[in-house]
Amino acid sequence: MSVVTVQLGQCGNQIGYEVFDAICRDLHSTQGFCSKKENEVYQASCKEHFFNEDKSEVPVARALLIDMEPKVISQTLLKAAHSGRWKYGQHSHFCQKQGSGNNWAYGYNVHGPKHEESIMNLIQREVEEYDSLSGFSIIMSMAGGTGSGLGAFLTQNLRDAYPNSFIMNQVIWPYGTGEVIVQNYNSVLTLSHLYRSSDALLVHENDVVHKICAKLMNIKQISFRDVNQVIAHQLGSVFQPTYSSEDSFQYRRNPLGGFKDPALYTSWLQPSDAFCEWRTHRAFNKYEKSAALVSNSQFLLKPLDTIVGKAWNMFASKAYVHQYTKFGIEEEDFLDSFTVLEQVVASYCNL
Repeated sequence: MSVVTVQLGQCGNQIGYEVFDAICRDLHSTQGFCSKKENEVYQASCKEHFFNEDKSEVPVARALLIDMEPKVISQTLLKAAHSGRWKYGQHSHFCQKQGSGNNWAYGYNVHGPKHEESIMNLIQREVEEYDSLSGFSIIMSMAGGTGSGLGAFLTQNLRDAYPNSFIMNQVIWPYGTGEVIVQNYNSVLTLSHLYRSSDALLVHENDVVHKICAKLMNIKQISFRDVNQVIAHQLGSVFQPTYSSEDSFQYRRNPLGGFKDPALYTSWLQPSDAFCEWRTHRAFNKYEKSAALVSNSQFLLKPLDTIVGKAWNMFASKAYVHQYTKFGIEEEDFLDSFTVLEQVVASYCNL
């Protein structure tokens, strides 16, 4: 089953490159923790999911690069090609210079509809090359301007065009101190639209990743690439080919048995349904032991409530609303988005 990765905007393209590079480095690394046969099965599964195989050349990433500026895409294509391990496809990218500033409403209501046919045709051509499509992995910033608006628009179109395919959005949560003055507006609009059309949002908080770089990796001068590489490692380890723990390890003491405690979960879910454990003998990027936890919990309740609150305070004073209304996002659209996210916050509070 193949996965199409869609890299959106500067953030999505830079992280997408790091993800594929991490996976490809892992494929070529020498593994001393599993048998040769297990390693070969693992490598074949990884290649099937993330790369097109060309016997005469290096693997080609199953990815599409979309941005409004050519510079980032050009740099990303060149870096992959120069790695010598993998590359992007020759016709895997779309770039059309935007006609307005970095604006969410422009991305959603103008840029998206204007280039919808070209982008969807590009995706269709990619999908038609696969024997079996599992779904889409969309990497994007939540708070950016035109890119996040286009990302919300594209996710909605993918849901309509591929109703039976799984859509997961890898969402990069902005720094709390602020990167864009209207980032809280953009975040509210992005999240409310993705909530309606995506099957799952896998969130990476920049502040949390920054702390990992500083406290666990002891990086003194933390760059965006340092942050992106940590996110890429997280995604790579999550996407590792694995098997259910029920298929093996029955004779060993289970170190994750504590996760079976019913007290950890809401009353309407059985622990057997609420927690699934997957394993592999194969190390990821030479880490002998590692664990990744993907959870749907109240962990994001506070940051989500904070963003909604800050956006509402701005909206109440009509700050910067004109930047959105001039491209078709009306005050009613803001109110609808606030309503959706307030319902999400209330639902998580009741877990």
